[in-house]
Amino acid sequence: MSERLTAVVHTMRPPFLLLTPACVSVGVGSASLAGPVDWTLAMLVLLGALCAHISVNMLNEYHDFKSGLDEQTQRTPFSGGSGALPAQPQALNAVLAGGLLALAITLALGLYFISLRGVALLPLGVLGALIIVTYTQWLNRMPFMCLIAPGLGFGPLMIVGTHLVLTGHHSTFALYVSLMPFFLVNNLLLLNQLPDLDADRAAGRRHFLIVYGLGPTQWVYALFNVSAYLILLAGILLQILPLWSLLALATAPLAVRTTRTVFRFNGDTTALMPALAQNVVINLLTPTVLGLSLLIPQQFS
Repeated sequence: MSERLTAVVHTMRPPFLLLTPACVSVGVGSASLAGPVDWTLAMLVLLGALCAHISVNMLNEYHDFKSGLDEQTQRTPFSGGSGALPAQPQALNAVLAGGLLALAITLALGLYFISLRGVALLPLGVLGALIIVTYTQWLNRMPFMCLIAPGLGFGPLMIVGTHLVLTGHHSTFALYVSLMPFFLVNNLLLLNQLPDLDADRAAGRRHFLIVYGLGPTQWVYALFNVSAYLILLAGILLQILPLWSLLALATAPLAVRTTRTVFRFNGDTTALMPALAQNVVINLLTPTVLGLSLLIPQQFS
């Protein structure tokens, strides 16, 4: 029983869940500009976002094992899944149940938020739920949707949704600051597909890398990185963002380094490992610093 429980927990991919509070912090920071933050409500938003992230991870692990993809994947610390189900296949049904339970909690909290703030939240919630339940089996066969779905979930949906729950109204500012995580999180998943290319192709996936090849993928990765930091710089120059947000530029040298590594990639997964690790740091640190640059000045003003 303990081995099965351990396998279930591993399919949640706990280290990757750090991305959720990093992105939620941007929405909280945005909401703080409109007035005092209700921290109890903010914690409920974080719980719902974490359950959504856990759900998509567990359902992904379930479907990848059922399809046989797990048996073909060259697993790395950053890609290829947790490896929990190939090691403990008897946990399969528990993983499915856990993914569905996490989704149910997400939906229940979403309904509670709608009861507080009205139906303006409904389109965000419906789109988020659709991404969770369709990502592995359907969106991975739609190159452009698969390319932008991760960033859409962790960027505009999570950040605008957080702002709307905490303030009760939409905000173009929240949408603007969500664009930086949108591009960075898209790149996180895009880069993680490189080691899994052959296995994904054999499993029938048709994401951007498979359909269009390495060259266009490298240029999309570079374009997304440039777009993320240009949004930050433009926001500061146009006085949309506070000067403190310049601190989020601290990850730009890492982004340059990962981009150079991606352009040198020729199938050597070992040589790609530093870039995969740096990409994770970029995705965790940049939105966290951006969120804090919005939130902390309000707490001391």
